[in-house]
Amino acid sequence: MSKSFRLSPLYLLLIQGFALNAAAQQADNNVATVVVFGQGNTRQVQDVTRDDLIKITPGTSPLKTLDKLPGVSFESADPFGAYEWSTRFSVRGFSQNQMGFTLDGVPLGDMSYGNNNGLHISRAITSENISRVSLSQGAGSVGTTSTSNLGGTVQFFSSAPADKMEFTAAETVGSNATSRTFLRADTGVLSTGGKAYISYTRQRTDKWKGDGGQNQDMINSKLVQPLGANTKLSAFINYSDRKETDYQDLSLEMVNRLGYNWDNYAPDWQRAINAAKGVYTGGVNNMDDAYYQGAGLRKDTLMGTTLDSVFGDFRIRLTGYHHSNTGQGHWFTPYQASQDGTPISIRTTEYGISRNGAVADLTWENDMHSVNAGIWAESSNHALSRNYYNVNGSDLMLQYLSNPFMTAFKQQFNTSTTQFYVQDTIALMNDKLHINAGFKSSDVKINAVNLVGSRAGGDLESRKSFLPQFGVNYALSRHDELFASASRNMRAFQPGVDGPFNQSQAVFDATKSTLKPETSRTVDAGYRFKTDNLVGSVAAYYTQFNDRIIKIANCAGIVGCPNSFVNVGSVVTRGVEIAGLWTIDRNWSVFSSLTMNDSTYQDNYYDNNKLINITDKQVVDSPKNMLKLELSYDNTEWFSRLGGKYTDKRFYTYTNDAKVPAFWL
Repeated sequence: MSKSFRLSPLYLLLIQGFALNAAAQQADNNVATVVVFGQGNTRQVQDVTRDDLIKITPGTSPLKTLDKLPGVSFESADPFGAYEWSTRFSVRGFSQNQMGFTLDGVPLGDMSYGNNNGLHISRAITSENISRVSLSQGAGSVGTTSTSNLGGTVQFFSSAPADKMEFTAAETVGSNATSRTFLRADTGVLSTGGKAYISYTRQRTDKWKGDGGQNQDMINSKLVQPLGANTKLSAFINYSDRKETDYQDLSLEMVNRLGYNWDNYAPDWQRAINAAKGVYTGGVNNMDDAYYQGAGLRKDTLMGTTLDSVFGDFRIRLTGYHHSNTGQGHWFTPYQASQDGTPISIRTTEYGISRNGAVADLTWENDMHSVNAGIWAESSNHALSRNYYNVNGSDLMLQYLSNPFMTAFKQQFNTSTTQFYVQDTIALMNDKLHINAGFKSSDVKINAVNLVGSRAGGDLESRKSFLPQFGVNYALSRHDELFASASRNMRAFQPGVDGPFNQSQAVFDATKSTLKPETSRTVDAGYRFKTDNLVGSVAAYYTQFNDRIIKIANCAGIVGCPNSFVNVGSVVTRGVEIAGLWTIDRNWSVFSSLTMNDSTYQDNYYDNNKLINITDKQVVDSPKNMLKLELSYDNTEWFSRLGGKYTDKRFYTYTNDAKVPAFWL
């Protein structure tokens, strides 16, 4: 079931307050460059710059800023786009968990909600401390630290500490009890030549409908220290404590029957009790129309250290990182009574992650060649359990629970990842022609141990020794260039609640030998142009996505039955992307992007011996056409924007018999 169907209104009246020496807010006398179109790249690439990021509503997910770029579809149930359960981010028909994400080169996994191999960007760093976001719609570099990027890659880069000592403070307030405080202190350049910052962010907001808050506290810190003339050490430590109350999932049928403002029962505890007993009121006709409440709790610590050194023609980058996570997902479930007879208990999914990894990257450059090679290794331990807790009242939200009265299942996963890559970029024809060729070799091994319950244990490996990539860039002139690329990628099997081990042991054993990791082949080509007041790109692409895996649910999500995972054929995607930024004068600019995407299933499949006829059906959550228009004014003291986006209809069933209508926002 799709989690949301349109962006919901918050009607923010912003008072974005005082800023002392806020260097990030300063601008030059020209219109700020908000999108960079990847000049010189052999792939379709666009960057959203700091000038764009500082103008979004504070607290907005940086993923939402990418929604203006061609190929990108973003939906969320909350206006900030930061509520993780509802976020739907897709590029060229590939969903979020089929893409790769990094922060300063540190892998964030696939940023899935049932987190097992990473964390969401909204918990990895506060948006005020991001300097740039780079999107590669087709395929990222072979050196990207990801084993899930069938589709594109998104790379986030943190801002550097300021050269001068300064203190930054900003306050945002708005409706629905919205309050966001951001504090940052920069040391400036110290006697050692290094510089650092530390920041604290506190965000509180009520849901725009229903009951409950969405709260987060974050601490970010970063150090940059020169070690001699040609060596630099950088390190960051980020901490996040996030507690968010869920919105109830809605289908269009529920919207039509119960209204767009329908949500869970809280704070009406008695109505939830009545519904659990089968006594429905106000248009409700089943137990799953609403629950009392739900919530997601996550605590994360992410740290990374990079040593960057240049020795003559060689540059070496060594990165080490650690990520620890504790999390619980709560649902007041009417499907399991508490021990005292209350017809509701709290059902949790509980997570634990400890990841450690290292990346070594070496680049050698001479007049014609830029050779790059490296290796990435990671060891990850992931704990997963499903527990039930007694409840005799409504006061257990947004707190970590302990001492369950029942454990439905409990698993432990150890995942080892090794990825080697090498590539060469050759400059020819007086530097007008650049040819890039390389490959990566990926090996991901999962060992799962079933501790409690009937979920599967065992070993599973995803391995591809040769995943090639080829690209070319030809400069027609100083301002015009052609590019083309081709690549092959693999998405490794995942541990945890969204992976093949979330099956019964018997089903896992029966299908293990035939289940294949998903793979894709992508080709794109295009033209980039740049004049005094117009910059942009036009690209066309083709992707063949093979061995698609689907999770077949065997009961309602809240019941939590083991699922089934099967390969169900392929998807073919074709499309065209057009984007441009027109600088009208020093204060005014217009940005526009157009996406025409056709993603279709190529094969039928069977669900419990029933034929599901989906050949040539449109991929779910994959609008065929999107158009973005944005008018911006910026005179260095004031800025203003007026924007709109058209999103074509989106199907939310494989058989295309249910859809979300097209809309303008």
